[in-house]
Amino acid sequence: MDITLTDSSFLSILQLTSPALPVGAYSYSEGLETLVEQGIIVNQQNLQDWLNSQLRYGAIRVEAAVMIRAYKSVKIGDFEALAYWNRWLSAARETEELRTSSWQMGRSLIQLLGKLQPEIMATLNAIGNPCNYAIAFGIAAAHWQIGMKAALLGYLHSWASNLNTAGVKLIPLGQTAGQQLLLDLQELLSSAAVEILALEDDELACCSWGLSLASMQHETQYTRLFRS
Repeated sequence: MDITLTDSSFLSILQLTSPALPVGAYSYSEGLETLVEQGIIVNQQNLQDWLNSQLRYGAIRVEAAVMIRAYKSVKIGDFEALAYWNRWLSAARETEELRTSSWQMGRSLIQLLGKLQPEIMATLNAIGNPCNYAIAFGIAAAHWQIGMKAALLGYLHSWASNLNTAGVKLIPLGQTAGQQLLLDLQELLSSAAVEILALEDDELACCSWGLSLASMQHETQYTRLFRS
C-alpha cells in the first residue's frame, strides 16, 4: 500500500505525531528506565536491539493493530466495534502502569480533540471511559482524513521517537546517536507496518514478558525520572 497524502492530511499527521501534542507521552519510558537502572540497556546498540525486538514481537504491534481497527470502525461508523476494541485493549494490557499510561494519554487526546473540533464528540462519547491512546489516535487519524498506512507509520514512529528520547536522557546518549538510531529503524518501521496491516483479529498476539517485568518493577523503583 503506497502512501498518498494531501497537503492537509500531511500537516495533520505531523500535528498528531508531534512531541508538542499535549498528551504526556514524553513522561513515560515503558519500562526502559528500569532496564537502564539494572544495567541491561547501557548503550545505543542495546537500545536499538530493544526497540527492534519490540517492533518485531512486542505489545506495540498489538496496540498499532488495534489503532487500525479503531480507524476502520470510525470510517464505517461502527461505534459498537469502536467501543469493543477499546475494552479489548484495556484487558490486553499486562500491567497497571502500562494500562494507566494508555488511559491517561487517551483521555488527554480525546479532550483535546473535543475542544478543537466539537463535531467529533458523538464519536468520542461512543467509546466509553476510559479511552486508550491507540483508540483516540485512530479516531483522530480517521476524522482528519489521514491515510491508513500513513497513520500507522506515524503511530509507530511516534512510539519509537518517544522511547528514543527517553533512552537519550537515561543512558545517556548524545543527540546524534539518537537520530542515527531513528534513521536505522526506518526500514523495520516500514516492514512492521506492512505486517501489522495484514494481521487478522485472531492473530493479535505478542511476546512482551520482558516489557511486562520491567514495567512492574518500575512501579516500585526507588528513583524515577519517568511516571509510574
